[in-house]
Amino acid sequence: MKILKVLLSAIILIGLVVLVPGCAINPVTGKKQLVFMSEEQEIALGKNYDPQVVATFGLYENEALVNFLSAKADEMGKISHRPHLKYHVKVLDSPVINAFAVPGGYIYFTRGILAQFNNEAEMMGVLAHEMGHITARHTVVNQAKQTVAQIALIGGLMISKDFAQFANEAMQGMQLLFLSFSRENEREADRLGVEYSSKIGYDAHEMAEFFNVLKKMQMGSSHAGVPTFMSTHPDPGDRYNAVKRKADEWQDSLKLASYKVNTGSYLKLIDGIVYGEDPRQGYVEGNTFYHPEMRFMYPIPSGWKLINSPMQVQMVPEDQKALMVLSLSQQKTLEQAATSTIEKLKLEVVNSRKASVNGLPTIIVDSKQTNQDQQTGQTKTIKVISYFIEYNSAIYVFHGVALEEDFGRNARNFELTMANFNRLTNPAKINVEPQKITVKQVKRAGTLADAFRYYGVKQGEMNNLALLNNMELSDKVKSGQRIKIID
Repeated sequence: MKILKVLLSAIILIGLVVLVPGCAINPVTGKKQLVFMSEEQEIALGKNYDPQVVATFGLYENEALVNFLSAKADEMGKISHRPHLKYHVKVLDSPVINAFAVPGGYIYFTRGILAQFNNEAEMMGVLAHEMGHITARHTVVNQAKQTVAQIALIGGLMISKDFAQFANEAMQGMQLLFLSFSRENEREADRLGVEYSSKIGYDAHEMAEFFNVLKKMQMGSSHAGVPTFMSTHPDPGDRYNAVKRKADEWQDSLKLASYKVNTGSYLKLIDGIVYGEDPRQGYVEGNTFYHPEMRFMYPIPSGWKLINSPMQVQMVPEDQKALMVLSLSQQKTLEQAATSTIEKLKLEVVNSRKASVNGLPTIIVDSKQTNQDQQTGQTKTIKVISYFIEYNSAIYVFHGVALEEDFGRNARNFELTMANFNRLTNPAKINVEPQKITVKQVKRAGTLADAFRYYGVKQGEMNNLALLNNMELSDKVKSGQRIKIID
């Protein structure tokens, strides 16, 4: 859970936008298209989504990268099929290799995908592809087809829909962002990606090369429960060759003197970018979760999966029949936090008591909620144990949630975690640093493997690093050539 408490107040519910079906002219095809919102509503929807995206992932602070992407989006937007639309590009603090777009001109790159690019042309291809989803209004049509009930993806964890209310509202909205586009949508976005990136002078063949790298990485599955580019953008068949052919066509048509790739300038731009998980924002070691920035720690039950996000930390067992959530309350006192949380979740209090957790003032609340399943007519009772813990001028809220029939066998795990929340004081656990991409120059001509050995790369890490550079270990490298390694 990263320090982004202030973003809690920025959450706007998706329901503010009323969807009204009607016909409009598709900006790309020029044909009539059944849509469920006007352009004004589409832009408003994007504005509603944006704080949810930021709150769920956090922003990666790199002014040079953000400024470069924003400038290119402005340039590309002017030659797109919707030149009047303002495009907003943001970099998310996530190691997952992904980029996605939401209605109204909002495009997001993770730092994970930026670390994987090896030149500007690759990045421009993906930017153009995502812009294509927006200009062709795929994001609008896709959003309108989905409802909250269709998927129980809460912040990256597949959990019982019975527990969805205990995850933050912003995370419940995030489910709509990761649903796959159709094959037809993907083909059209690829075509538009080639067109837009070519028109601003980039070599779109590199876009095809990047898709090929992702395919080599076998990225159809999710990373720590969060979808990757290849799972949200399914390969519509012979994508590599199709993009290559389309790039040839546009270059033959435009007849520019040359097309930019810009490897050196791009590697300079990402030199020092954080690679992989950032332990400063929370990490698991053994069966303990440590948060160096917020200086707390607690044990995790064996076999439970943990997802850490700016809004909250979520934990589920293998059978997914229970849920633990840790978040921050906006209230100023323990009593206010407990009262407002119980009211918001519409829980019936069974017992409430004051306690101390490792010397920290605490209120423990046992509660329940009885609901009727609309499909089966059966009555379900959810039991909840909540710990409200005051620490460092903040109030931490733990919930342990399970159906009544499953609560007993999970109660010990709930207690193990919540009752052992503690201060983090061990310098060895606090003073941790993330891995970073470091750009090096090859000292002597040889193979990529030779260059890695020169910089002390271990044999077992070479294949992954070769893929990070989109090269083979046997490929020849020249003296002075830039390569990426991980420090």
